[in-house]
Amino acid sequence: MYRLILGQRKILNSNITDRRVGAFIDKMNVTENRILEEFRRNAEENRVPIILRETEGLLKSLLRLKKPAQLLEIGTAVGYSACVFADTCGCRVTSIEADEAMADKAVRNIESLGFASHIRVLRGDGRDVLRRLHREESEVEDGKYDMVFIDAAKSHYREFWDLSLPLLKPDALIVCDNVLMKGMTASDEFDTRGRYKTSIRKMREFLDYITGLEYAKTAVLASGDGISVSIIERNR
Repeated sequence: MYRLILGQRKILNSNITDRRVGAFIDKMNVTENRILEEFRRNAEENRVPIILRETEGLLKSLLRLKKPAQLLEIGTAVGYSACVFADTCGCRVTSIEADEAMADKAVRNIESLGFASHIRVLRGDGRDVLRRLHREESEVEDGKYDMVFIDAAKSHYREFWDLSLPLLKPDALIVCDNVLMKGMTASDEFDTRGRYKTSIRKMREFLDYITGLEYAKTAVLASGDGISVSIIERNR
């Protein structure tokens, strides 16, 4: 019998599309793995932020197309997405989490669900851990990771992107979640109290940056809370 360690959060990510459309789509994105579906339902009931169902559906399609052997995740949270990745294509996942308490919960969840042999959780600020990985894996020819999933501090996406590049294999995939920030990236009108001006500015700058790169082909999609999918045609 497994026991999920969730904790509580006040904010649960929500789709940027009409809630009726989102509910219709969610009905078709039920997780095939019964234990992971229970994990999701428990997280949603306790208002713990995990990837949205719509986002999960898209990610699983990308995983099945790309078939990564090694995947790098920046932002573990309670470990749900890492378990989905490992379950979908059997890849090895290296996941980075800055919050010690959250990392503890993720490790216990990963062990409880039987994915400990596929997922390692590294603790610390994502930027520091990525620099450490550079040193540890500097002798790996042509990089190590086939795919990166960025879902951490939104104001640091540019740094996470740049620090991930040396770790990637040619033709790797970089996927970034929550890039539309509940619509705020598209319009200041969604930031009704003006509390997220800095984060909005940085996310807009990040999207301008990655869509203008010669070595990356990027699509920005209004799926879930906004997601960018970038094919790296050559390492910088």
